[in-house]
Amino acid sequence: MHVAVDASPLLLRSAGVKNYLYHWIGALRQAAHGHRVSPFPFLDQIGDLTHEQSTLTPWQTIPRIAFLLASNHGPAWVNRLANHRAHIFHATNQVHRPVPGMALTATLHDLTCWLMPELHTPANVAADQRFASQIAAHADGLIAVSENTRQDAIRLLHLHPDKVVTIHSGVDPRFFTVTAAEADALRRRLNLQKPFLLNLGTVEPRKNLDTLLDAWAQLRRDDYELVLAGPMGWAAGATARRIQASPPGVRYLGYVAEGDLPALTKAATVFAYPSLYEGFGFPVAQAMACGVPVLTSNTSCLPEITGAGALHVDPRSPAEIAAALGHLLDSPALRSTLGAAGQNRALQHFQWADCAKKSWRFFEQYQQS
Repeated sequence: MHVAVDASPLLLRSAGVKNYLYHWIGALRQAAHGHRVSPFPFLDQIGDLTHEQSTLTPWQTIPRIAFLLASNHGPAWVNRLANHRAHIFHATNQVHRPVPGMALTATLHDLTCWLMPELHTPANVAADQRFASQIAAHADGLIAVSENTRQDAIRLLHLHPDKVVTIHSGVDPRFFTVTAAEADALRRRLNLQKPFLLNLGTVEPRKNLDTLLDAWAQLRRDDYELVLAGPMGWAAGATARRIQASPPGVRYLGYVAEGDLPALTKAATVFAYPSLYEGFGFPVAQAMACGVPVLTSNTSCLPEITGAGALHVDPRSPAEIAAALGHLLDSPALRSTLGAAGQNRALQHFQWADCAKKSWRFFEQYQQS
């Protein structure tokens, strides 16, 4: 069986979808056992993962973006030509139409553009709506990265339940193996002198950082820092100004290189992630893999992903977040219990090798001779 996977988000500035594709394609290749994966457009070598720019050089990226545009807006044979030996085409929302003569599949990451359109740019909303009408509605089968996303998709996109299967994503193996010594070395390099709570992700409305900052101000803990890591995203204006004003006990690191994330996460005393909605929640699963106790929201997929490996709070309540953080910081036993439960859950449920095996079984249903 030969599967062509649209990997064009690797050429763009992207976070969760890019992380998924990079590791998923690698895991599919490892578990192929005679099958073949061809990343589209012409991305057999996919480079090194970075969220801020293409994984390839500009000279490698530009012609591939041009080919993607040609396949979306030119004659249908252009897309077929690029994938002529594949049995299945697995699309993202960068693809505007199916490839003729192939089975069509795709991954559903989240439905926030329907549930919370105000938390996205108009361009993102339009892209997701186009994906739903031109790809998801016509797909032979769909992967949802969580059962919560699956149920949202069935309800909001009016998909037949048999058409959508839940396959949880994995976690980069480095988060399972990072050592305390590596974490200590990173703390020294970044001059993180106090124990700290960590929040990791793009600064944008959905990540709910203002509520976390309000909770931190209520908590008033001089013995800890709140460390925020991640690039500035869309509509970050007021939040960005607040962060850059350096509130008491808050440290903003900006974008942290992918290779440093396991050690940074491992170094945290608590991982605090009161996001308003997630489709899978890579940062939370990564913290669990490191054995770091997690505080996260009681909404969307987050209780499903974390299970007993986190404290769950109302993400819109600064008082509830502050109280839960204080409870965690004052209870080493609770932190130890949550950290161990989270790590065990990540080991059991969020391995890329398991995700790949389930994905190949999914593809086998749609192979065309």
